[in-house]
Amino acid sequence: MMQMTKKNLLFLILFFILPFCFCVDYNVGPSQEYTTIGAVPWTTLEAGDRVRIHYRDTPYAEKFIIARSGTADDPIIVEGVPNSDGVKPTITGEDAVVVPDVDYWNEPRGLIKIGGSNKPADSTPEHIKVSNLRLEKAHKSYTFTNCDGGTEAYADNAAGVYIEKAKDIVLDNLEVTDNGNGIFIGINGGLTERITIQYCYIWGNGNVGSYYEHNTYTSALGIVYQYNRFGALREGADGNNLKDRSAGIVIRYNWIENGNRQLDLVDCGDETITAMDVYGKTYVYGNVLRETTDDGNQQMIHYGGDSGTETKYRKGTLYLYYNTIVSTRSVKTNLLNLSTNDETCDMRNNIVYESQKKLSLLNSNGILNMKNNHITEGYVNTFNSQSSFNGQITDEGTIAEATDCFVDVGSSDYFLKENCSCIGAATGLASGFTSDHQITNQYVEHLQSLARKNDLDLGAFAYDPNQDDSDGGNNGDDDDDGDDDDKVKADDDDDTTNKGGIAAGIIVGVLMLFLIVFVLISYKKNGKSTKLMFLSWKMNTKNAFSRSNK
Repeated sequence: MMQMTKKNLLFLILFFILPFCFCVDYNVGPSQEYTTIGAVPWTTLEAGDRVRIHYRDTPYAEKFIIARSGTADDPIIVEGVPNSDGVKPTITGEDAVVVPDVDYWNEPRGLIKIGGSNKPADSTPEHIKVSNLRLEKAHKSYTFTNCDGGTEAYADNAAGVYIEKAKDIVLDNLEVTDNGNGIFIGINGGLTERITIQYCYIWGNGNVGSYYEHNTYTSALGIVYQYNRFGALREGADGNNLKDRSAGIVIRYNWIENGNRQLDLVDCGDETITAMDVYGKTYVYGNVLRETTDDGNQQMIHYGGDSGTETKYRKGTLYLYYNTIVSTRSVKTNLLNLSTNDETCDMRNNIVYESQKKLSLLNSNGILNMKNNHITEGYVNTFNSQSSFNGQITDEGTIAEATDCFVDVGSSDYFLKENCSCIGAATGLASGFTSDHQITNQYVEHLQSLARKNDLDLGAFAYDPNQDDSDGGNNGDDDDDGDDDDKVKADDDDDTTNKGGIAAGIIVGVLMLFLIVFVLISYKKNGKSTKLMFLSWKMNTKNAFSRSNK
């Protein structure tokens, strides 16, 4: 065994222990170390740091930027800590003050901004998670105090979360309401990549009389929407519910209700992005899309482009499968608007229910390939005249019936009733699908998810003969304790995100134990005085650790 010297000992300690020592928890709120969000050192956050904003009765009227980076193993986390009743802390834009010691542009554009600053120094932030917060009132009807101390109104397109440029971002279990845009994400020449929006309740955003602000308005290179609840926009707002210009879109297992359109999936202005293969592949599956009012556009899904520059339109395929699509509006409903005949929809295993027998499949253009869908009888290819219809529809295996397959459409219970024709009626997906896009889960009302029983049934929900309507039709309570054992809930407690820290602590403890044994054996073999050596090392290295958990 090698001779144990002070240098060797210090090296071993630094090698094994330092990677676990530099993560800091900044606890904000009543009876916490930091009473305001602005007291957190936003300009010096490091990988693994957590800003934990605890619930209080009054909202936090502070706005800030996240412009530092975490890592894949140690992201920077900004999370709310709910109260004992599960109520999330609120951050409000009304009379909010920008936190001190930061300097960033586009202050009127958002309550929480990610990326784009002078201080911290400009970079593309990576590996950030924001969760468990209610974000409200980044809206033009409110004002805030800017970096220079002046009072300023929010922009028309202000957002609860505004991502200017960033990579590997997770927005989780947020409630976003009363903003211009709920969430706005800019692709910034391809700098914004790999965004996940999950378990969020997004509703009541937009501007009255305006088509330009939406519940979400996003553009990124790779974006996943999953397990979210999209409610109606602000009353009188004309925006869409989910509007996106991304390359590589996955929209799965969401509940999306009303809006000018439920989905508006249109062109990106960046030619670098439009040239990518993933720009022409969009996946929409396992969702509930609902239209319950006569307001807004008669179209539920728009795919292609809206800029007028058709060379930048998607010119690809919308893969639309295993969705439950419901319209109870009293006027006409148009399922799909494909912008040109260069846009295709591969539509399989969906349930489309329209209560008034006023449904058209297409608007004027596009290629629609249908296979094994259940559609309320009485639908037409288009509401336009045949002379103005340029589209093409291929229909194979459609089940057209006057009756629906739902347990109770009147109460929005869209689980399949016993012996309905949707059970076991699914077909295989288009060739080339990977496991990443197979139907594996289903949405649970609301903001929960469940492993899907099978892929044999049509629509967003697989039939379960043991389903219990009182818990949303998902009878996963195998141990009779009142809980759905298979349900996955959003992370809204105050300790689950600390599992990585606990694991790191265990690892450190084990390593320390081995290190101590190694040191003792080495000292014994070399005739050293353990006590004297330790005291000498302690004096020489007492300043080695500059940061500790708070």
